[in-house]
Amino acid sequence: MPEGDAVWRTARRLHDALAGQPLVGVDLRWSRLPAVELHGLRTLEVRPRGKHILHRVESGWTIHSHLRMDGSWRTMPTAKVTPRTARHPDIRAIVATAEQAAIGWRLGMLDVVRTRDEPSLVGHLGPDLLGDDWDTSEAARRLRSTGPTPIGAALLDQRNLAGLGTIWTSEPLHECGIDPWRPVEEIDEPTLRGLLEVAHRMLGDSVVHRLHRMQVYGRHGRPCPRCGTPLVRKEIGTAPNDRLVTYCPGCQRN
Repeated sequence: MPEGDAVWRTARRLHDALAGQPLVGVDLRWSRLPAVELHGLRTLEVRPRGKHILHRVESGWTIHSHLRMDGSWRTMPTAKVTPRTARHPDIRAIVATAEQAAIGWRLGMLDVVRTRDEPSLVGHLGPDLLGDDWDTSEAARRLRSTGPTPIGAALLDQRNLAGLGTIWTSEPLHECGIDPWRPVEEIDEPTLRGLLEVAHRMLGDSVVHRLHRMQVYGRHGRPCPRCGTPLVRKEIGTAPNDRLVTYCPGCQRN
């Protein structure tokens, strides 16, 4: 599933392509959407919220989407959207200005709501690691409230903080030397806040530079770059929210 940094880049690409221009084509292929006329309305902004994308237009409407596991938004010149492309069965949305079109492929969620009602879709999310309102203290408080939950599972729960997936859970835990299965209640406050600051830095660096040499993610079975112990990939959390994290059983013992 695309994580917060990938969703942030997607939202920025959509914003750059669509913002300020009237929509000349809106084709949303999703059941039970409200009958709203969006043609002719200008895009005000496209913003990420955790792993969600909020496309805000005039007249107080928002097109909300979530990529889930396989979804993506692609942009291209509107003139190059051929009838054959538009008929593709994997397309869930086409939103176009006179110059640029955004095509939503295999989207996991698609909604149209009043902008004032966005909290009904994203209000459950914790502080956004890439948001202007990122709050380390609030994220730490929410994590702390999970008590005996393993820290790896708590980080992946978007209600505690928004934007982390298996990559940016595995990497900060390894850098801080923390066992993903350590209960949150056993982690002292300075260590917990330090972990959040590392996650915030890593995700922010990925957005700006897209450069991070993975230390553990995607390297299971290979030697840990810090201690040489073979890295392990293992499920954490309970179904249906279980995920695979990669860690070092040798040096992640805090």
